[in-house]
Amino acid sequence: MAAISNDNHGLRLAVRYLVLLLVALVFLLPLLFMVMSSLKPDNQLLNDTSSLRAFLPVGDISLENYAGAFRRAPIGLFVFNSVMVTTITVLASLFLCSLGAFSFTFVRWRGNAVVLSIVLATLIIPFETIAIPLLLFVSRLPWIGLDGFSWGWLNTYRVQIIPWIADALTIFLFVQYFKDLPRELIEAARAEGASWWQIYRRVVMPLSGPVIATAAILKALKMYNEQYLWPLIVVQDEAHRPIMVGLGYFFQLNVPWGEVMAYLSMITVPVLVFYLVLQRAFIASIASTGVKG
Repeated sequence: MAAISNDNHGLRLAVRYLVLLLVALVFLLPLLFMVMSSLKPDNQLLNDTSSLRAFLPVGDISLENYAGAFRRAPIGLFVFNSVMVTTITVLASLFLCSLGAFSFTFVRWRGNAVVLSIVLATLIIPFETIAIPLLLFVSRLPWIGLDGFSWGWLNTYRVQIIPWIADALTIFLFVQYFKDLPRELIEAARAEGASWWQIYRRVVMPLSGPVIATAAILKALKMYNEQYLWPLIVVQDEAHRPIMVGLGYFFQLNVPWGEVMAYLSMITVPVLVFYLVLQRAFIASIASTGVKG
């Protein structure tokens, strides 16, 4: 009986790994096709699509498509814009959203629960429904910069950053995490005369590493991958385009497929590396904050 039980366990394990392998292939094969295609000239790329050669580094392999993509469009500038906008937005969002969540969780003030409910309700509002009103709003906003006073935020970095700093999901993550922190710590700090700012900075935030990692990763992926519609309608000049809008511009140039694959590889691989490096922290923080999907 013990031998039969061991055989069944081994069979179930083999089936499980086989299923996992098939699922992994479903996700990996398109990426492998993209990277391999970026290394081949167009005639070979099109011929290989009907066979397994499309997924293998065979034939005339070179980096010429990457060089051609850089000659055809300012890809370095697009990447710089995306990285800068993403970095500033994530840092500002972590600070302001955690501060707001701290107020909702620990500070007693009238209307606290109502305001939090309104903030969370914005999660169900599609961005497409507010895009045009938001566009009209930011196009008339004043700004004081190094070059003096001006009206309108269009064709700037700030119009891609400021509207996205505060969001309901990040506030929700921090609120959920803060609720599980021991209240005794807050009460002891208050009893010793600490201000709310000191409690936020010295007590709460040093204990919030997991939720900070979760919020930073989710926000960074959203800003880098999904920010297309808003920059498309508020940025017309090439100098401020992020990489996703640059992709649309790149397609309009009627470039060979090999260069398109090279461009796609260059904007995809950094995101994968970012995720793989932070994978352990990401999974651990998702589990600790109870976020699914």
